[in-house]
Amino acid sequence: MTRPPSAAQRRVIDAADPVTGRLRGTEAQLAALVRHGLAFRHPRPPHDHFLTPAGHRVREEQAPGAVPRPPEPPPAEPDRVFAARVGGEETAVDGPARAREVHSAWQGLLELRRMTNPDGATDRPCAWERTHLVRAAALALEAAGHPPEGPATAGYRVRATPQPEAVAVHAPEGEPLRACAATLERAGWQTGEYTEPRSRTRYLLASPRRV
Repeated sequence: MTRPPSAAQRRVIDAADPVTGRLRGTEAQLAALVRHGLAFRHPRPPHDHFLTPAGHRVREEQAPGAVPRPPEPPPAEPDRVFAARVGGEETAVDGPARAREVHSAWQGLLELRRMTNPDGATDRPCAWERTHLVRAAALALEAAGHPPEGPATAGYRVRATPQPEAVAVHAPEGEPLRACAATLERAGWQTGEYTEPRSRTRYLLASPRRV
């Protein structure tokens, strides 16, 4: 990438699917993003275009030279962007609609694995997950039905760590913590159980499996 994307290309990037990175735009826009290493064209039909890890980073960064926008009010429920629960959120919406969102996001992530892993494997994380470790691990847990920690309820918490390609997963000790480990392992993560030196509480260290 030798120069920042144009305004039109930036709009295409910003409009990408937040989970799969699927792009929509003119052939010229998509071809330019591919040349800049921000997108790739999938070799199998229907030959859709998707963001590369570099494209995802551009999507999440403020455009260079742009005037910071003032905070906007939260969007209405139907328009909000999906985000997996990492645990510790003060407010959350539950119910059938949330369950459908989580299921759809997980199926989209499996499809992204199929399309972006070199061998089409869906049993191990893809490049997007390696650049969004906390969100990816949290989605695997929420999609499997594990409850996230709430203001007054116990559950899992997923947090970043100083270690490369590793997240910490906290949950009530015993069966809940072991169940989280089993879920992550089925989702293609490697896990190990450790003890925090000060609190002596047990937690998981999880990283995406490569093979």
